[in-house]
Amino acid sequence: IGAVGLNDVYVVPHDNVTPFYITSETEAVRTRLREMKRRFLGNREPEDLSGKTVIVIDDGIATGATLLATLAILKKSQPAKIVVATPVISSSAMEKLSAEADEVITLHLPETFYGVGAFYTDFKQVTDEEVIFYLGKLRELKKAG
Repeated sequence: IGAVGLNDVYVVPHDNVTPFYITSETEAVRTRLREMKRRFLGNREPEDLSGKTVIVIDDGIATGATLLATLAILKKSQPAKIVVATPVISSSAMEKLSAEADEVITLHLPETFYGVGAFYTDFKQVTDEEVIFYLGKLRELKKAG
C-alpha cells in the first residue's frame, strides 16, 4: 500500500485500509529500518542523494507497486537521476516504472510473467550478514580510492 522511510512515508489510498493500520504498520516498519540502519551503517549517516545518480536494484519486479512508492520517497531527496536496474520485470511494471524513473534497465522482459521466483533456480533471501559483508567491501574500495 506504499513505502516507509526513516523520515518519509508514501501511501496509496485504499478503501479498506484504516488510518490505525497505516500508523501501526508505519511504526513497525520504521522500527525495523532503524535497526537496519544501526546494523548496516553503525554511526555513519546515509549518503546525501541530492544531485547524485541513484541506482535502485531489485531482484525482479512483478507489479512495480513497491518501487513506485520507493521512487516517490527517493524523489524527495532530489537526486539528479534515478535508474532502476533488475534482471527481470513484467511488461506492465516496465511501463509504470519507465514513467517515473529516468531509466529502467533489465536483462529480461518476458512475454509471460508468473512471478519473480520463476526466473531463478535459487531465490533465497540475502541475509543481513551478507549485506554487512558487502557494505564493508564497498567501504574498503572507497578508502583505497
